Amino acid sequence: MPLACVPAKDATGRARGKGLFQSWVRRTAAVLVGLGAMVGMVRLVVPATSADAPPGVERQLAFLRGALDDGAGDRAQRQFPEGYFFLHALYGLAWVELGTREPPGDRAKALREARWALGRLDSPSGRAPFSPGLAPPLGVFYRGWSNWLRGGVLSLQPAQRRDAGELRRFGEDSAALGSAFDRSASPYLEAYPGQAWPVDSTVAVASLRLHDALLPARFGATADRWLRDVRQRLDPRTGLFPHRVAPGTGAPAEVARGTSQSIVQRFLPEIDADFAREQYLRFRERYVVSPLGLGPAVREYPKGMDGPGDVDSGPLVLGVSLSATVVTLGAAQTHGDSSLAAALGNYGELAGLPVGTPWSKRYAFGRLPIGDAFLAWSKTARPWVGRPPSPPPASVSWWWRLPLLSLLALVGAAPWIPALVRRRPWRG
Repeated sequence: MPLACVPAKDATGRARGKGLFQSWVRRTAAVLVGLGAMVGMVRLVVPATSADAPPGVERQLAFLRGALDDGAGDRAQRQFPEGYFFLHALYGLAWVELGTREPPGDRAKALREARWALGRLDSPSGRAPFSPGLAPPLGVFYRGWSNWLRGGVLSLQPAQRRDAGELRRFGEDSAALGSAFDRSASPYLEAYPGQAWPVDSTVAVASLRLHDALLPARFGATADRWLRDVRQRLDPRTGLFPHRVAPGTGAPAEVARGTSQSIVQRFLPEIDADFAREQYLRFRERYVVSPLGLGPAVREYPKGMDGPGDVDSGPLVLGVSLSATVVTLGAAQTHGDSSLAAALGNYGELAGLPVGTPWSKRYAFGRLPIGDAFLAWSKTARPWVGRPPSPPPASVSWWWRLPLLSLLALVGAAPWIPALVRRRPWRG
C-alpha cells in the first residue's frame, strides 16, 4: 500500500510547485507594475525643462544623429511631405540652441553638427520636394527654414571670424526673401505652387529679423509692412493666423489650427513682441485644454470645433494633436510661460515613454525620430533676436499633476490588493 500513495504525493508536489510558480509570477508582475507606476510619478514631478541645460537633449541628439546616419531622413520623407527636410533642420536648430548656451570657445561641436544639417538641406534630397519656379525659388517654406538655420550657424561664430561664404549666402537668401515679400500682394508667400500657409512666411520673416541682428539692417520696412498686412487677414473665428490662405491674396481659407499655430507662436516673438503676446494669449485660451482632467494638451481645432486630422497633426484623440502639444512646449518657453512649459515637459516625460542610456535618449521607443527632433527643438526654445514678450499670467498650477499621480498610485497598488485582502484576519 505505501506504493499506492506515491502518485498522490507527486500530484500534491506538482500542485504545490505550480502554486509557488504562479505566486512568484504574480509577485514579479506586481513589482514591475509598481516600479512602472513609481517611475511615472517621478517623471511627473522632476523638472523636464530648463532655460540653461535642457535635461536629456544632447542624448536625444546623439540618438537622432545615429538615426540620420542610418537613413531616418529618407524614411521620414516617405511618411511626411517635408520629412527629410524637417528632420535635418530641427536637428541642426537644436544644436544651435545648445551651442548658444556655451561659451564661444566651446561651440565647435554644435557648429559642426549644425553645419552638417544645413548641408543636408542644400543637398538634392533636401531640395527635391520644392519647386524652383516659385518666388523665392524653392518656395517660402524651404527658404525660410534654411535661412533661419543658416543665420543660427552664423550666430555660433564670433562676429570677427564668421565664414565669408556663409555670410554671403545668408545675405543673398535674405535678399531673395525680402524682395519676394516686397513684390507680393499677400503677406503669405507660396510654399508649393498654388499653396500658401501663413506659418511658413512667419518663419521667413523671423529669419529677416535675424539677418538684421547679425548684419547691417535692411529689412525693417519689409517686416513692418508684413505685420500690417497680417493684421488685416487674421482668421475671423479666432483672431489668429489662418492655417491656410488663398494664394495671391492671403485671404483666410482655413481656420487656425494647432499644428501651425504652435510654430507661429514660437517665431512671432522674434518679429514683434507685443503682437506676439496678444496672439499667444488668444491661442492659449482657445487651444490649450486638459482632456479628462489629466494634464495639459493642445487641440488641433479651437474649442467648440472638431475636424479631421492629417499627416501634420497625426491622429486626433479627444481633439488633441500630439505634434501641436510637443511644439507648444517650445512656444511656451519662448513666451516665458514657464508653468505651461513645465507642465507640457512633465506630461511628455510620462506619455512619451522615453528610453534612456548614458549615451542616448529616445521617445516612443525611437519609432518616430521626427517626434524626437521636434521635442529636442522645443525643449531648447528661447528667443534668438526678438525682445521677449512680457510673461503671461500662469494658466497651469502645480496641482494639475494630482489626478495623474493618484491614478498612478492606484495602478501601482492594484496588483497587491488581492493578497492584502486574503491576508486580512476577518472576524465573523
